[in-house]
Amino acid sequence: MGTDPGLRRLVLGTLLAAYPGPVPPDWAVDLVAEGLAGHTLFGANVRSPQQVAASTAALRAARPDVLVAIDEEGGDVTRLAHATGSPYPGNAALGVVDDVAVTRRVHQAIGAELARLGVTVNLAPTVDVNTADDNPVIGTRSFGADPARVAAHAAAAVTGLQDAGVAACAKHFPGHGATVADSHHELPTVDVPVAVLRERDLPPFAAAVAAGTRAIMTAHIRVPALTGDDPATFSRAVLVDLLRGEYGFTGTLVTDALEMKGAALAAGGVGPAAVRSLAAGADLLCVGARVDAALVDRVVAEVVAALTDGRLSRARVEEAAGRVADLAAATRAAVRSAEAAAGHPAGSDTGDWPAPEADHPGYAVARRAVRVDGVVAGLDRPLVVQVHTAATLAEGRVPWGLGPHLADAEEVRVIATETSPEALRSLAGARPIVLVGRRLHQLPGAVGLVDALAAAHPVTVVEMGWPGRWRPAGARAFVVTYGAGRANGRAAAEVLGLARA
Repeated sequence: MGTDPGLRRLVLGTLLAAYPGPVPPDWAVDLVAEGLAGHTLFGANVRSPQQVAASTAALRAARPDVLVAIDEEGGDVTRLAHATGSPYPGNAALGVVDDVAVTRRVHQAIGAELARLGVTVNLAPTVDVNTADDNPVIGTRSFGADPARVAAHAAAAVTGLQDAGVAACAKHFPGHGATVADSHHELPTVDVPVAVLRERDLPPFAAAVAAGTRAIMTAHIRVPALTGDDPATFSRAVLVDLLRGEYGFTGTLVTDALEMKGAALAAGGVGPAAVRSLAAGADLLCVGARVDAALVDRVVAEVVAALTDGRLSRARVEEAAGRVADLAAATRAAVRSAEAAAGHPAGSDTGDWPAPEADHPGYAVARRAVRVDGVVAGLDRPLVVQVHTAATLAEGRVPWGLGPHLADAEEVRVIATETSPEALRSLAGARPIVLVGRRLHQLPGAVGLVDALAAAHPVTVVEMGWPGRWRPAGARAFVVTYGAGRANGRAAAEVLGLARA
């Protein structure tokens, strides 16, 4: 006996899937026609504005109110600019600049670009308060470590995105900033009293709610005082009692990707995670990045089984699907407005991505965020050493560094544990060394390499990740960009006097 078509469509209306490659396959389009809430775009889905436009148009042809989502945070997390790096500074740089009007303008510009391409939901901004220097997954994605500052910029970012007609999704509730583990790989724990959360982690979410954010994303983190042994994504105390009851959120509750180990391992798979998320109060379930028709069918079957055997009430799933439908209706209205203003279907621009070197407004903002401790003069034709750092799953493999912006400097790339200071000094000769890295204080071998180089050679260090408290002994200067996007790399090259025109 097959699945009740009505139940299948109901459940599909709570799922946000994904597909491989630059062209939506037939199954992805067919699922939208069947009632799938929508798809998330990742770097593998992005080639050019024309191509993304064609993809979103194909999805809208299947159903006009389909949700098309993306993680376009600026800075270190970009999907549109995954091949070059983002021309916009990310949240940490914006927090350092600390001008909420600038934050609003940057996010409005990001939103406008998304709207032109037919993307309707930005899974941003990240509003976690990054209080752990060794946080492996938030870091420069955060506006900072001060709750009040993060709250102010969270509201500005939400307003900017939604002024452009794109739904914002503040993340990751109730706050991923104090973790020292990555929920893509395990279930992090934040073991503090609820009073600490209210003072430290929750103010930015309250500000996002007050600013009218249409969506909030859950975190796959364990907060024993609220969630017991489970992640917040499975906790009614977090999603309903706290977020909706205490903070008054009435929009759409979105899960982080259910394929992440912080959820999938805790539940025993993506399907069971979907059931537990819905039962806890989530509305729109991100299945993940590695999705095919068979996985969607398995998730649907698991939720339908839970509806049949009483683990999940139909009223709860109808409530979730209703909130998703409300979000879809609001974003569809925004797409129509963008089409009317442009005089053509949203996303119908053609050609390659605009060259980000040409006076992009994000560059000037990134330049304002750079901080220098020491002296950066006298860097004549240096040897630039970029220290390899593995990307997180949230970031993906996006180019970073000073290389694309250098006018007259040799660049080499090294692994800290596989190179020696003697070899680099020999290669540099009489030239100064500029050593560039991300999260150097956490990187195996990096601190020792920097200290050994600086002890016998003129060295300037450029930190493009979250800087923490470490400062290199003996270095001529320590330069912090608060991000590794293309804009941050350009800004560092300009500060060092190495940028090409």
